[in-house]
Amino acid sequence: MSGGGMSPFQEAIRQELEAAMKADLERILSTAPESELEHIKKDIAGFQSLFHRFLQEKGPSVDWGKIQRPPEDSIQPYEKIKAKGIPDNIASVLNKLVVVKLNGGLGTSMGCKGPKSLIGVRNENTFLDLTVKQIEHLNVTYNTQVPLVLMNSFNTDEDTKKILQKYSHSRVKIYTFNQSRYPRINKESLLPIAKDLSYSVENAETWYPPGHGDIYASFYNSGLLDTLLEDGKEYIFVSNIDNLGATVDLHILNHLMNPPNGKRCEFVMEVTDKTRADVKGGTLTQCDGKLRLVEIAQVPKAHVDEFKSVSKFKIFNTNNLWISLSAIKRLQEANAIDMEIIVNPKTLDGGLNVIQLETAVGAAIKSFENSLGINVPRSRFLPVKTTSDLLLVMSNLYSLNAGSLTMSEKREFPTVPLVKLGSSFTKVQDYLRRFDNIPDMLELDHLTVSGDVTFGKNVALKGTVIIIANHGDRIDIPPGAVLENKIVSGNLRILDH
Repeated sequence: MSGGGMSPFQEAIRQELEAAMKADLERILSTAPESELEHIKKDIAGFQSLFHRFLQEKGPSVDWGKIQRPPEDSIQPYEKIKAKGIPDNIASVLNKLVVVKLNGGLGTSMGCKGPKSLIGVRNENTFLDLTVKQIEHLNVTYNTQVPLVLMNSFNTDEDTKKILQKYSHSRVKIYTFNQSRYPRINKESLLPIAKDLSYSVENAETWYPPGHGDIYASFYNSGLLDTLLEDGKEYIFVSNIDNLGATVDLHILNHLMNPPNGKRCEFVMEVTDKTRADVKGGTLTQCDGKLRLVEIAQVPKAHVDEFKSVSKFKIFNTNNLWISLSAIKRLQEANAIDMEIIVNPKTLDGGLNVIQLETAVGAAIKSFENSLGINVPRSRFLPVKTTSDLLLVMSNLYSLNAGSLTMSEKREFPTVPLVKLGSSFTKVQDYLRRFDNIPDMLELDHLTVSGDVTFGKNVALKGTVIIIANHGDRIDIPPGAVLENKIVSGNLRILDH
């Protein structure tokens, strides 16, 4: 047996595939413009090492027998960290922080063209507007220089840069760098489907940004990591730009900079308690004495139910991460950041089956020293993935202050209602057309809407409300209606005469 448990036959096939891939990539590289050659070479080298690992690993990448619940002290309750208070010198601590937002995604799942971060979410403010306002508020309040860094992808870079001009007078210095661009590979032949490196429309589907685990290599390769270290920055706070709960938390930052035991953490992952809606979220475990993030795709089929169990693994990863810049530099230069490969199958418009090899930023936790989980309140996890989420954040359940959303004090229970809007609401423009204005949802527990339904002005929804218009029917909820614990079905069409 050779090649990590492969038979000589399997090893020969692996070498053949790798040689074919190398030849194809060299052919593609030969089409690179001179000005981009160095940068593209780094992308191609990164992809080759990922592909090499992909060919060597088979099956789920977790040895379930080694997976244990993390020790109690490896996940600290947020309340304990908050109890320490904030020191007087918090401004000098803030000046060592950089905020990084993952900005590689498009708004296609919500029916929008262009970067997702440019979708309006509250009072005409986009995700990006809210982010800039939050950091500007910090910089003005504490007289600090916390910069914002956007990790763009080739899908979002151009549109994002055009918009950045509008923040030129804000008190936030904004930097950008680009994720790598990797070739999608044919599921059958395992070879790239791209013929060249052009950005043409027909070539768009042949490349992909390889997941947010790419942040370490692309941040380092861009030169920005070194620039920020030279500026005296020490930590980055990384989060998804569509998580409106991911604001800079001064208590967590203080814990990083002034740890109680004097030993700094290189990596902190914010986790929060699972609910039934979160059973598929990645969870923190212990493996070989190190904290390890395990995603559902890595779990052997026989253990998926155990993974989903709320009793064994009580928390999940919010993807709000605090990471030491000098540690990233050290590990990147030693080629020591280890992240499991996520194999993401896709079917292109023409029906071609491809796979893209990705990594996740949180999976690197096991490569860093002295890692820690912090169990934060659910309010720090407020992702907007669908128009159902959008309805929540646009409503009076939240108040907006200096770019930050907080649950309204008028709501008796701090829990977020469960909202399920049907397929007629999937696209943002359709969703907006169906509400004359956003209903009062302060007393709502559960809303399900299905079919052709519209809402008049000043509607109030309370308790559990279910509205189902059958196929071919339409329901117009009249202006001023108060629906409390109601099921509305059939055809309720209010017509002006």
